[in-house]
Formats: sequence, structure tokens, C-alpha cells
Amino acid sequence: MTEFRYLNPIRIGRGLDKLQRVDGATHRAIHGKFRQRRLRDLTAIAEAVHLRGRGGAAFPFARKLTAVMRTARTRDCQPVVLVNATEGEPASAKDKFLLAHTPHLILDGAMLAAKAMGAREVVIGLTDTGPAARSLRSAVLESGLRDFVRLVQLPERFVTGEGGALVNGVNGGPALPPGRKVRAADRGVDGLPTLLSNAETYAQLALVSQLGPDLYSAVGTAEEPGTVLLTVWGADGLPRVIEAPAGVPMAQVLDLGQATTGQGVLVGGYHGAWITPAAANRACVSRESIGRAGGALGAGVIMTLGEDVCPLGEVARVAAYLGAESAGQCGPCRLGLPAIARSLNSLVAGRSTTEALSAVSQGTQTVVGRGACKHPDGSARFVTSALSTFAADVKVHLAKGTCGRPVRGSLPIAEDLIAMETAEAEETGLRMTVDWTRCAGHGLCKHLVPELIQLDEHGFPVISNAGVPRRLVGDARQAIEMCPALALRLGDSAAETRHAVKASR
Repeated sequence: MTEFRYLNPIRIGRGLDKLQRVDGATHRAIHGKFRQRRLRDLTAIAEAVHLRGRGGAAFPFARKLTAVMRTARTRDCQPVVLVNATEGEPASAKDKFLLAHTPHLILDGAMLAAKAMGAREVVIGLTDTGPAARSLRSAVLESGLRDFVRLVQLPERFVTGEGGALVNGVNGGPALPPGRKVRAADRGVDGLPTLLSNAETYAQLALVSQLGPDLYSAVGTAEEPGTVLLTVWGADGLPRVIEAPAGVPMAQVLDLGQATTGQGVLVGGYHGAWITPAAANRACVSRESIGRAGGALGAGVIMTLGEDVCPLGEVARVAAYLGAESAGQCGPCRLGLPAIARSLNSLVAGRSTTEALSAVSQGTQTVVGRGACKHPDGSARFVTSALSTFAADVKVHLAKGTCGRPVRGSLPIAEDLIAMETAEAEETGLRMTVDWTRCAGHGLCKHLVPELIQLDEHGFPVISNAGVPRRLVGDARQAIEMCPALALRLGDSAAETRHAVKASR
């Protein structure tokens, strides 16, 4: 069970200092009777406190409300309210904590928006199948909202929480980002204009409505009023959900979460950025302050790495996970992220370190801004900030091949996905070869399977001596089929070796 801690005043976690879960009756006793608000009033209070999305993008909530209603009026249709409770980020625990312990705040916020907009329904997308899901279902029943609130179970994946992926999943398709950007405000659930935000955002909306803008803004900063929910990982490897007023020193939050700055601090999760211990000690918990320190508050994840682990090895492990989490719909995700992870692993293992570092730098520059969603951009930010923050460790690996410290798995990931990636990297015993009597140097093969084939200075293929891993067999066969000269072959590597030995005798 995730532990909850707070810095006064406690807002979103009221009641949790004494109870494990705030049920419907207790919620009403603490937060008062649900009061419906008109759309213009709800928009005004959200704007007054600068309420922004708490899922990572930090988009102004009032602008979302306005955009959805503009589209609904233009099309003369009812909008939909969509709550993103998937929390695919493995390092984040705050939204699932809300679902499990104070779900009625989420429902209140969603219903405030739904009533104000005249929405058709509230849809909540979630991946949890345990206590959080059971708590939410109970809250829906306790509130008498079973006929208006629909829960949709989605697969537990990093990319499930991306807005387009969530909408696709709710609509019955694969929970993957669409190939082109479509705003949920224009076309979301069932093609209707949809107000999409994450679970904490709706809980904060309920608090703003209950407290009023002035009291809500009595804590926090002028630009970021109120409190924030954070997932802080302690030195003991356990996450703690912490509620703190915006603007408190990060050092204070780390101390409350039983964490130290260690070798570096990751802020914002696996699409966030690493910052140095010195920068972390200067920073406060706000988007502005963390941005100045070189990070991004994002989904409110704060993690550190102790002195006893190899930071590059820990980062490479997560990079492999992010590569395995690719939606597989565009080159930057399908090819770029796994290639970056492999180059990072080569750097960690001391194999061709200079070339590996160059490949990581080039790869991260190549994928940014070219993906069908923001997964390549966020993953690249995670890696490049690590190279900067852990520059001293990079130098040691370049000079000695290893820093001598172990990889302990300090950063949480979905292990089954890494196991899948490992299985796909297994050798198949196959090897690509070229029939030089046919090859005309068209160069198409290099673009079809760049992990196995490069081109020499004359444009002819240079094929890796390594065998073809399982994950590349399909690409290798496609390259063979598409070769204009029919010059490529895929054969047994052991047989090829025996043939080469016989030919040399």
C-alpha cells in the first residue's frame, strides 16, 4: 500500500490522515454537498486559479472547457467528459492513489464539468484491476451515478495514457496513439467533442469549486496556486504520495519522502528530465522553478539515484523499456528508440564507447519532433538530460569501459516488457548475405533494415556479422523481397560459417 504524507495544509488528502479510504458519506461530511455550477462560473474559477492539467502537459483547463463547448455548439451535439485514470507511467502512483483512497473527489470534478456542459456521459479510462478499480466502482455506486458514469478497462502500457491512445481505446480500438493528431475537443469519444483531463485535475477542480478561488489560492504561488500531488521515491526504493503546496523547496519534499539528491534527480517521470543535485537543492516544487533548473514537473514524479549504482546502466534499462513501449506506428518509435537503447547499452557495457555515445546523441536528435505522438520526444529528453547530469559517469565509461558499479533496477519498469524485448533480441541462427553477382548498389536495403545493413562509400551494402535477432526477421525478409536486384539472402549462420571455412581450404 502506497504511503501518504503531506505538508500542511492538507487539501486533496483530507480525511486520509485518519482513514484508509474516504467513502461517500465521509466525503460529503468533509467537503460538503455537491453544488452544480454554470459553465461560465466553472470556467471563471478554473481560470482564476490558473488550473492546469496534472497529467504532464499542463494545458490550461479553462481553455479546454471553452474549446469543447465551442465545438459542441457548432456541431449542435452533446459533449463527453473523459477522465484519464490510466497512469501508464510506471514511476507514478498519485492517480491510482486517488482512485483507491479518495475517489469521490474525482467524480465530483468530473460531474461538475459534465453538468455545466450538459454532457452526454462521463467516461473514466483506467488500467488498474486491483484496489483502485474496486474503490472507483464502489464510489460510482455510492454516488448513484451508475447510469451516467462509464468505466472502460484498458491495457496497462506506457502509451495508453496518451490522449489519442486513450480515446482510441475507449472507442473500442487499440489503445495506441493515432497516426495523425486529432484534438479530443474536436473529435473524441464516439466522435463527439470531449473534455479530456487526468484524474488529479478533476479532483483539483472539485476543490476549487468547494473552497472558492480565494481560499484555494491561499497556499501555493501566485502563478501556481493550491497544492500538488507528487510521487516521491525514497532511498528504500518505495514510493510515497505527497501533497505539498506549490512553491515549497524540493529539498523539503525529498526529506519528507525519505529521499536524498544522490547522483541526480529525475523530475517528471520517464518523459521528464534529470537535474543535478545542486539544481535540485535550489529548486522549488513548481513548474516555473523546476523549468529553470532544467527539468519539468510533468506528472509530478520525483526520483533519485543513490551513489552505489551505475546511473548510465539504470538509464539504459529504462530506455530499453521505453523502446519496447513504442506504438510501432512511425520510424522514430519503431526504429529510433530501440536503436538509442541498444547504443546506450553498448556504452554501459564498454563496447565501442565513443561510437556508441555518438549514436545515442545522433539518435536522440533524429527522433525529436518526428513522431506521431510525443513518446519519442519525451524519451529523448529523458536520455539526453541523463547524459548531461551524469557527465562524469559518461567520461568514466568512455575511458575505462565501466564505472564498476552495478545496475540494481532502481528505476521501476514493467519487467514483462523488458523480458519481451530481451526475447525479441535473441539470436535466431540466421544471417543476411549478399549475392555479389547480382548486387547493383541500389541502397534500398539499408533503409529497410538499418540495424543490419549500412552502406560503404560507394553505396554498396556492408552487412553486420552478427546474426539476425528475432525482432528483425520480418524486416530482413521484407528487404529481401524488395531488393530490386534480388541480391539478398537469409540463411543459417552456422551453415554460412562452415561453407566459408571449406571455401578457404
